[in-house]
Amino acid sequence: MGFQPDRQSILHADPPRPLLLWIHGAAFSGWVAFYIVQSGLVRTRNVQWHRFLGWFGLALGIAMVGLGFAVSIIMGNFDAVVLHLPSPTFLSVPWFDMTAFGTCLGLAIYWRKKPELHRRLLFLASCSLLDAPFGRFSFLFNNNLFFPCLDVIMLLGVGRDLFVDRRIHKAYRVALPLLFAGQALAVYLYAAAPAWWLGFTRSVLGI
Repeated sequence: MGFQPDRQSILHADPPRPLLLWIHGAAFSGWVAFYIVQSGLVRTRNVQWHRFLGWFGLALGIAMVGLGFAVSIIMGNFDAVVLHLPSPTFLSVPWFDMTAFGTCLGLAIYWRKKPELHRRLLFLASCSLLDAPFGRFSFLFNNNLFFPCLDVIMLLGVGRDLFVDRRIHKAYRVALPLLFAGQALAVYLYAAAPAWWLGFTRSVLGI
């Protein structure tokens, strides 16, 4: 999660991007593969393998949170100093993403013996990462539509509940309002750039 959506190909970026960005990309891509595999294992009733690989997912998730915060700062400084891009206040977006992902993942692990809670929290954790790929599209980023786009994906889970269970699970009833509020705050800090937040982000980035 970069400081600004860098639409250049990382393979041919000029100037070259920091190495940690490659590691970040590999870890976050690995999460997508991990999530698909885990879902497949549950679907095919390979519960023992699912539980075994779950600890790998926990380690990967912890690493992702650390990488997310670190890369946001490193790329924020890179964008400001090397690329001369404005708006250090964008840090609010990746920081919220990592907070949402880490919280949902942590609760999913805590309630791993409650499958209905566990799988919905992991779904929400995975969805919370989607604003970065949506933000690669200039129109979505420039109009602050990256969060609404991922919200549509999360609401598909709600739609599934209504269609199959005829009710919305409490995981969604509690988590979604909090996530929506967090998104609104992140966008406000980024777009409105209150002086206290601008000063704080500049000090964090060392610019």
